[in-house]
Amino acid sequence: MNSSIVLMSDARVTAIPLQECGETLVDVRAHSLKVDDRKFDTAGSYAHVRQGVLDRLLHAQSVLPDGLQLLFVEGFRPPSLQKRYFEEYAEELTRAHPDWQAAEIRAATSRFVSPPEIAPHSAGAAVDVTLTEGQGRELDMGTRVNASPEESSGACYTDAPNISDQARSNRAILSGAMEAAGFCNYKTEFWHFSYGDRYWALQGGFPAALYGPAELP
Repeated sequence: MNSSIVLMSDARVTAIPLQECGETLVDVRAHSLKVDDRKFDTAGSYAHVRQGVLDRLLHAQSVLPDGLQLLFVEGFRPPSLQKRYFEEYAEELTRAHPDWQAAEIRAATSRFVSPPEIAPHSAGAAVDVTLTEGQGRELDMGTRVNASPEESSGACYTDAPNISDQARSNRAILSGAMEAAGFCNYKTEFWHFSYGDRYWALQGGFPAALYGPAELP
């Protein structure tokens, strides 16, 4: 792993103060975004984000090259589901690495699933997105969305060297549009971008996070 990448479990992330701005969660399906249903849940949680996140998604869509679209995969994740994902992945790593200490397991888990107490998805602040072309075909991004570091041999990392030039170019297009709209990428996952959460605040030098843990209205 690139030692320069700040992980979600880093103490500097949890130390960022929260100044909750009170924006509600809104359903992206009511707007002009292409939404995938692979993370569908009956409550529609996956399709919700904070209003400020939606505004920036629409801006990112507007600056993409002609013929390309964002494909929205997942937004809000209820805290209980985030906790389950974190614990399941931590258990998987513990089985694979019985010699690792608890701190090592927590750090390695946070490459792929954020600790529940600071998770951007549970604040409605994070989105998992990729790109499609005009007919709806997903572009080659080097790995599938949500590929773990183990499954992909680290190719899920945004700047991974073990992907094709085409995939690298497609990732640059996605990152360029999302960052132009004010999002921050989590460098262990090319598809994960956030705005207004603690990680975004740390990486952008902002004094506080805008969004804390949320619930559907």
